[in-house]
Amino acid sequence: MGIGISFILNLSMLITVAYLTNILYKYGLRKMPPRSLYVLSVLMMIFSGWLCIKFGFRLHDDVRFDLRAVPLIIAAFVYSQPLTMIIIGFGIGLARLTFGLSEAAMAGFINLTVLGFLCAGLNIWIRRTNYSITFKGIVTILVVNVVNSLNLAIIGVVPRKHYLLDIMPIGLSLSIVLSIGFALILRDFQLGARQNLELKYANELLRKQADELQKAKIGLEDRAKQLSEASSHKSEFLATMSHELRTPLNSIINLAEMIAESDEASEEISEYGQIIHRSGEELLQIINDILDLSKVEAGRLEITDEEVVLEEIPVWIQLQFEQIASQKNIAFTIQLEQGLPDSIISDPQRIAQILRNLLSNAFKFTHEGHVELDIRRAPAKGIHEGEWLVFTVSDTGIGVAEEKQGAVFEAFQQADGSISRRYGGTGLGLSISSNLARLLGGHLRMESQEGRGSTFSFYLPLKIARSHSGEVHVQSELP
Repeated sequence: MGIGISFILNLSMLITVAYLTNILYKYGLRKMPPRSLYVLSVLMMIFSGWLCIKFGFRLHDDVRFDLRAVPLIIAAFVYSQPLTMIIIGFGIGLARLTFGLSEAAMAGFINLTVLGFLCAGLNIWIRRTNYSITFKGIVTILVVNVVNSLNLAIIGVVPRKHYLLDIMPIGLSLSIVLSIGFALILRDFQLGARQNLELKYANELLRKQADELQKAKIGLEDRAKQLSEASSHKSEFLATMSHELRTPLNSIINLAEMIAESDEASEEISEYGQIIHRSGEELLQIINDILDLSKVEAGRLEITDEEVVLEEIPVWIQLQFEQIASQKNIAFTIQLEQGLPDSIISDPQRIAQILRNLLSNAFKFTHEGHVELDIRRAPAKGIHEGEWLVFTVSDTGIGVAEEKQGAVFEAFQQADGSISRRYGGTGLGLSISSNLARLLGGHLRMESQEGRGSTFSFYLPLKIARSHSGEVHVQSELP
């Protein structure tokens, strides 16, 4: 068997040992104590060298050429202590003696011992320099193989001329090439193992994160359930209390009205009765607002579709707000676009409530100028698909700053905290109106400039009332 085939056989044996070692470590050896694992790895390196000697090229019975230096090269990169390379070199040298004591065996022992010290020095150089791993690998392979060949030329038993001319060119070239090949294979093993380890850690991290997310999800669901129950209980409590308060409050209002209108009461008592009546009406309106808000939040507010006659809307609005307009000396106009249908299908009570809230705010915050209600078809631009009827309430009041406009539709919120102290009110009107508009299938829009007034637009789906089989929808009377 030629030297080339023997060296390739050596490489195959080394690859086999490396693969088996990787499997053993993966499925059992990694659980061993670190010191035991270290001793076992050193013995595996020495055993690899023994295998190379066993299946090496035999020039004579006592003369062998092989890749026994390759385990030392690998050890220079694997271990952190230089003494380990000396031990491995000495151990492989002793392994050479197991094939018989001879001059060639002693030369091999001395050579491996020298290479062990050499690799110890290279190990220190590898750890202390900042060159790339590729450069360090090539230098180490070249130095170890060249020194190994020179040692055999100096202390070997083969005639020097025969060795230098016939054996060394082939042996050194093959040893360098195969050492590089084996180093690349081990490097690939190492990268694969590292990737598997990183993948395992990543999977473990993802599993832990998934568990944490699941726990967080369960916690959030429990918290959401608790908040939902608390909100439901709050809404039910407000609805119940508001309903219970209305009965005695109505009695107080009625009694106050009777006192105010009594012929027997003095002027002072009659004035007190009017104050009580007016305050009771305001308190009743607040309770009604809270009741409506609680019903909306609890999902218990019902919408009733009935026929609404559009021509009646300006009539009752004029009756309800002409007095306050006269008292504040504010112009109040109502515009009803020509060509609108006679009646639509919607909830007349909720339409009246929304318009009442919008107009009440307009008059509350307007001291001079005018308040206007315009009823017309909505322009198609910027509006959702379908036909819409828009009720636009505009005024020349105090207006709302742009950065505060988002808060006016929130419950118990007003554009400025001082407004509630100056003008009164709970800030529920616009919040309730916005919710009612959504329940009716529409929405509210706001345009305002501070100091120049505001415009609120209530968009309502235009559902025209039609007769079916000779029957007409029952006409409702707006409040």
